Amino acid sequence: ALGPISTTLAQADFAMVNFESAITERGAPEEKLYHFRAPASALSELGRAGVDVVSMANNHAVDYGPDGLADSVAAAKNPAVPVIGLGADAAAAFKPWIAEANGVKVAFLAASQVQDLTNAKYAAGPSKPGIASALTSDRLVKAVKDAKKQAPVVVVYLHWGNEGDTCPDSRQTGLAKQLAQAGATAVVGTHAHVMQGAGMLGGTYVAYGFGNFLWYGTSPYPNSDDTGVTTLTITNGKVVKEAFTPALVDARGVPMPQQGAESARITGRRDSLRPCTGLAAPPR
Repeated sequence: ALGPISTTLAQADFAMVNFESAITERGAPEEKLYHFRAPASALSELGRAGVDVVSMANNHAVDYGPDGLADSVAAAKNPAVPVIGLGADAAAAFKPWIAEANGVKVAFLAASQVQDLTNAKYAAGPSKPGIASALTSDRLVKAVKDAKKQAPVVVVYLHWGNEGDTCPDSRQTGLAKQLAQAGATAVVGTHAHVMQGAGMLGGTYVAYGFGNFLWYGTSPYPNSDDTGVTTLTITNGKVVKEAFTPALVDARGVPMPQQGAESARITGRRDSLRPCTGLAAPPR
């Protein structure tokens, strides 16, 4: 499903992606410009491609209304690839996926800060299915603190920022600081369709935007095909190394690993985006 970059994903103890789609084959489209959906088999395909956990806390998770949401919630119970950031109620949507590697427990959480129809209409509630919303930070901050009691490593995947912007906005930087203070080991995200800077916020690793990855479409933003896989090495609960495998989204929408000059260009561009984030250079 992801082409040759699956090799990079499979080498990690855990690989995580954002799944920008409803998982359904029915339902009425919501009143919005773009609608994405995929069959339940997509999760199994991602699992075979080396993905271990998927976030569905994004602005396309409920593109096909209540029926589509019901299917997505059901599909999220797929035992092969856990889904976070979406659930039958807020407790389920904010529930972390906790797994163990080399004797160390890692907790994964996801939420969306995007101000859009999905977050306005389908934010999960006490008895309401939907996505984990980070429009207000209290619930997510509490989820991070609770997860930290269960696992020394906590990774938070956000959907946030503004499409086309290569620098994070104040809402992103503010939330990143709150999550770092709550004990997050790493805070990463997507939504802008272009890469944003990454680095260290004190002892917390932050990547504001990974850009597109598997993307069967066109984006009007410059360099939107630049992408890659970020790999973090964590020791004693801290990020001690960041590695980046540069890739380019090809005409089929598949992220293809790059070598030579193109690899250097993508990596250099990514590093050039750090100054506007206020983050320190990560260990390498």
